[in-house]
Amino acid sequence: MNFDGFTKRPFVASLVTNGRRRKFFSYYKPYMRLFWADMACAVVVSATTLLIPLCASYITKNVLADGSPNVLRQIYGMGALMLGLIAVHTICNMFVAYQGHMMGALMERDMRRELFDHYQKLSFRFYDEQKVGQLMTRLTNDSFDLAELFHHGPEDIVVSLLNFIGAFVILFTINGRLALIVFLFLPIMAVYAFHFNQKMKEALRRNRDRIGDINAQVEDTLAGIRVVKSFTNEAVEREKFGRENGRFLHSRRDTYRNETYFYEGLIALTQLLTVAVIIFGGIAIANARLDLPDLITFLLCIAILIEPIQRYGNFTRLYQQGMAGFNRFMEVLEVEPDIQDAPDALELTQVQGNITFQNVSFKYQAAHGLVLKNISLEIKVGEYVALVGASGVGKTTLCSLIPRFYEVSSGQIMLDGQDIRGIRQDSLRQAIGIVQQDVYLFPGTVLDNIRYGKLAASEAEVVAAAKKANAHDFILTLPDGYLTDIGQRGVRLSGGQKQRLSIARVFLKNPPILIFDEATSALDNESEQAIQASLETLANNRTTIVIAHRLSTVRNAQRIVVLTDNGIEAQGTHEELMTLGGTYANLYNMQARI
Repeated sequence: MNFDGFTKRPFVASLVTNGRRRKFFSYYKPYMRLFWADMACAVVVSATTLLIPLCASYITKNVLADGSPNVLRQIYGMGALMLGLIAVHTICNMFVAYQGHMMGALMERDMRRELFDHYQKLSFRFYDEQKVGQLMTRLTNDSFDLAELFHHGPEDIVVSLLNFIGAFVILFTINGRLALIVFLFLPIMAVYAFHFNQKMKEALRRNRDRIGDINAQVEDTLAGIRVVKSFTNEAVEREKFGRENGRFLHSRRDTYRNETYFYEGLIALTQLLTVAVIIFGGIAIANARLDLPDLITFLLCIAILIEPIQRYGNFTRLYQQGMAGFNRFMEVLEVEPDIQDAPDALELTQVQGNITFQNVSFKYQAAHGLVLKNISLEIKVGEYVALVGASGVGKTTLCSLIPRFYEVSSGQIMLDGQDIRGIRQDSLRQAIGIVQQDVYLFPGTVLDNIRYGKLAASEAEVVAAAKKANAHDFILTLPDGYLTDIGQRGVRLSGGQKQRLSIARVFLKNPPILIFDEATSALDNESEQAIQASLETLANNRTTIVIAHRLSTVRNAQRIVVLTDNGIEAQGTHEELMTLGGTYANLYNMQARI
């Protein structure tokens, strides 16, 4: 996934790692009390782990060796102590397992919320160039692995460090020479672990990208399932999915191979270490430099020493997975929204609806050609203006610039004499109602979807808006009326019904400016006539811009603006443009013959 075309937050290149590190640790801040409680329990777990072999050593070396008549009482006493240590160990482990995981889950929630909020700030240009499946992966899979790292990372480091140091102190106390043999194994294990750690890091990064590609492929196929079936292209989609699935399998194979070498290699090295201790310990006993109780304690401590190495292996896996996810998370979070409110941006009040384009040019990317060139146009308060022209001349793009879905490349757009870049985005967009050809309805009820135009609206207001949109009658025929669940993207409704709900939503919003983006072009004649009547009612006394595909629907527009690749070719009423000839007359006559 490529973010090269987007502005990143101002981290100096050499400080990116430090900046991300600070960001990573900042998620602990709200949960420091829980974090320190978790760490305290981890310390207790480590301490009790080290104390149990010392208790065993005391029994074998002191209690049993003394031959005291109270030997049973001392054994029972040490047994009770060890049982107490096990109880404390279990309670602390349970706290770490539950509360520690909950801390990670809370931090995961915070990160997911922050990333979702950031998604809301990014412009259409960002989403034009990204795959939804990849963005979803960064919001779900990546953050889950981070929760595991947030919890287990500090815990594994603390427990491993304490156990490692404690076990070595005990080993050197028992027999320095034998402990030195153990110590000589560590550089070999460290080099081995580092080598396969790097390979795991690369493989896990590829895994993230591949699962994102799979999600993107599935999202594309399922969203367009009707198109797939209508063209009987299921085999094509299966082939595309199979290709992405195969790439993911290949990356997983690399991951499992390196994980196997990493873990099984470390286990083999620890087993060699144990064998070496037994052999050299036996030699030491034979030479009277070590007794059997000390060797037993030594072997118990070796088992404790192996646990930090295993924990290190677990931490390495979590770290690689978590940091791969965190870096992908930060890649998006560091993308600066290319459309932002100015520090002194104004709130709109008493919007009239006078829109002026002054030498407006626009291109989607710096390397691309201009889509709009030096457009100058004034749309007066309450005027009904139609934009017409061939496909691809920039009609929708021009309208998308008004609510600042995209930023002009040059020139300016004025609303009631105020540059829209000096107006708060939420205030500007609240003043504009948009009815598009491709209607998007959310899963839920009819009532919820209409109310999306004004979340605080009463049921009576929703019904009134539906009546104005000629939607009330068909809604009452639905199984549960306004409480009918319409399914994903309104799948249970016809195209005309979905369009009328979208118009009702705008009626409820009641904005002073309207944009109709080919709102009836995909409908049958009956639906088109009903919706056209609704649109004309909605447009009454509002500044209205209509993007027209069927020119017959805008004959009554107060002004028709003809766009071509070179800008505005002509503007006037239908009669004036037909008399003038040119692009409009040619398009109209062509459609009339069809």
